[in-house]
Amino acid sequence: MTSDTEAGKAVVSGAGAVDDGLVAELVARAQAGGVKLTGEGGLLQQLTKRVLESALEGELQAFDITFDGRRTAGRR
Repeated sequence: MTSDTEAGKAVVSGAGAVDDGLVAELVARAQAGGVKLTGEGGLLQQLTKRVLESALEGELQAFDITFDGRRTAGRR
């Protein structure tokens, strides 16, 4: 597993990309806070949404495109 910091965000790759301790902590916090693990508004739905948004943002940044479709400075 490798880990770097890019623009204040952790970038993790390799087989250890999922930290079991972190997953256990998230599940425990969700249960303690009364958040369902699955279903509408549950932990799994929230995590999936955030992971997909982060991946999409990364792809858009690779092409210097903002969410509204405008090109950012740096590419023509």
